Amino acid sequence: MTASRDIACRVRGFGAYTPVDVLTNFDLEKFVETTDEWITTRTGIKQRHRLAEGQNASDAATEAARLALADAGMEPGEITHVINATCTPDYLCPNTACLVEAKLGIMGAMAFDFNAACSGYVYGLSMARAIVAAQPDARVLLTATEALTRRLNWADRTTCVLFGDGAGASVITADGEGALLEDVLCASDGNLGGLLTIGGGTHTPYAKGDPVGEDFFVQMNGRDVFKHAVRNMAAISQDVLARNGLTTDDVALLIPHQANLRIIEAVGDRLGVPAERVFVNLHEFGNTSAASVPLAIADARAKGVLRPGMRVLLATFGGGFTWGAALLHF
Repeated sequence: MTASRDIACRVRGFGAYTPVDVLTNFDLEKFVETTDEWITTRTGIKQRHRLAEGQNASDAATEAARLALADAGMEPGEITHVINATCTPDYLCPNTACLVEAKLGIMGAMAFDFNAACSGYVYGLSMARAIVAAQPDARVLLTATEALTRRLNWADRTTCVLFGDGAGASVITADGEGALLEDVLCASDGNLGGLLTIGGGTHTPYAKGDPVGEDFFVQMNGRDVFKHAVRNMAAISQDVLARNGLTTDDVALLIPHQANLRIIEAVGDRLGVPAERVFVNLHEFGNTSAASVPLAIADARAKGVLRPGMRVLLATFGGGFTWGAALLHF
């Protein structure tokens, strides 16, 4: 048992932001070789949100952060750490967390990005818990933001229909009122990283004027990703429950990463969680990667599905491969 589990960790505020522009399956039919029926049957997605021209991942994160701060009853100046999960940052440098810090009017906080793809928010909870364990007076702003529509190959109908843009945020402290982070587990397997990639880094050197290759965009082996996602999300969920002496009967609500309805249903089946206790909003937002879980939490609260007193199990899986699970008691 790690020392960080002995320190109370409270998630005091939640916020989420999605862009105004909505791209429906019927909109996609106009320029992608696909249909609403094909997308819905295979994914469960009906629409996704898309950032406007000139609007970036840092802007979405900032809006979500403002809502999370308001929900926590805190001012930006109280924040000591800004940590941001993303695989679609505004720039390679400066990091997006620093941009969010500046847009919130914060100065002097520790600020950094990290990339765990779709597992970003749960990975961030683990890091935030460690920070408040080491510094009990810390006030951590965790943002998870993605601009995935900027990195889609619209000629690849197997991937371009899946993803949307959005952001989620939380404020984490060692004191105060809020959801208790009971435990969190994270894992990875870098040997499988090639099954889900977004290029554009230094692996592919570019000279001025060079064309952008297909590897610049999201590329995915969907069949293998499905298999590993279901297996690992279910396994790590069972692990985090077991080490806390709990079963799925003790969980009021499962909030999984919103990647694909078939994945969500398969994870629920493996865990023995009935469909009415599994939160799904995939049809409204698509796969928003790191933003998926915090966006779902905020949405579940707004819809009255997630209520005080509930124990919630978060489960996620993303490129890398990375995966994680967390227990929150609201």
